[in-house]
Amino acid sequence: DFDIAGQFDPMLPDAECLKIMCEILSSLQIGDFLVKVNDRRILDGMFAICGVPDSKFRTICSSVDKLDKVSWEEVKNEMVGEKGLAPEVADRIGDYVQQHGGVSLVEQLLQDPKLSQNKQALEGLGDLKLLFEYLTLFGIADKISFDLSLARGLDYYTGVIYEAVLLQPPARAGEEPLGVGSVAAGGRYDGLVGMFDPKGRKVPCVGLSIGVERIFSIVEQRLEALEEKVRTTETQVLVASAQKKLLEERLKLISELWDAGIKAELLYKKNPKLLNQLQYCEETGIPLVAIIGEQELKDGVIKLRSVASREEVDVRREDLVEEIKRRTSQPLCIC
Repeated sequence: DFDIAGQFDPMLPDAECLKIMCEILSSLQIGDFLVKVNDRRILDGMFAICGVPDSKFRTICSSVDKLDKVSWEEVKNEMVGEKGLAPEVADRIGDYVQQHGGVSLVEQLLQDPKLSQNKQALEGLGDLKLLFEYLTLFGIADKISFDLSLARGLDYYTGVIYEAVLLQPPARAGEEPLGVGSVAAGGRYDGLVGMFDPKGRKVPCVGLSIGVERIFSIVEQRLEALEEKVRTTETQVLVASAQKKLLEERLKLISELWDAGIKAELLYKKNPKLLNQLQYCEETGIPLVAIIGEQELKDGVIKLRSVASREEVDVRREDLVEEIKRRTSQPLCIC
């Protein structure tokens, strides 16, 4: 989660939140994504001019929010058949919520003869136009889509709302990419914090939440498809022994590595079998093994083994730290 609290000029913190969201999703390299944005004030204004009774705003809002999963006809049937909305009111809503685009759509709606007469909607559209100006300066406007169907069912949102979805390539040329699930979301919630203040002081807030579990699930699925194992540790090297009665030597060596800032570990057994130690590295994704044996102790070297290639090389003990650092200097990927 990331949030900005405090009174600031309009849309500056909101734009930064969207910039941060795009940076995070881009750096994870989980595929193309699109961030949908809307404003709760635009939604409320739209419902008002379409003739939705105040008492039905939130329940109709939850129906609209399903448009990324089901067709407009299904949403309309739910509004009319299950929630008692007049068919002509649903049709008017449909004229709006099936629209999406960029700043040009914002400008178009600012000229809408009905929507532009609603104070709430006008404020929301004005802020969105300013937001797109900042997003263009941040270089992420191409990742953002103004989507009138985005509703975000949580009642505490008061202004801009947004949701990032991963895209899958279109099945046919000329078609738009399809969204395959939300991976991040957020918005402005100016009234929530004040609810917990004894004096009821208003604390404007805007923030975002990254769907970590959803993202990890996607990464795991892709690694499985590539038949790659998920690395479950940041450990750089396992200190191992090739013969029995070398626990003291393993403890001495791992202490040296820890003191040098190397992420090292060993198996908590006095006399582990070498095969078990190597298998542990393969299972957890530890890339290197520092092997101590009787001959290595006599020669003043450590046998350094690459788990992936199974290649082994003798390294002088005084050079071991630098060699491990050299081999593990590349940034760790998410896998």
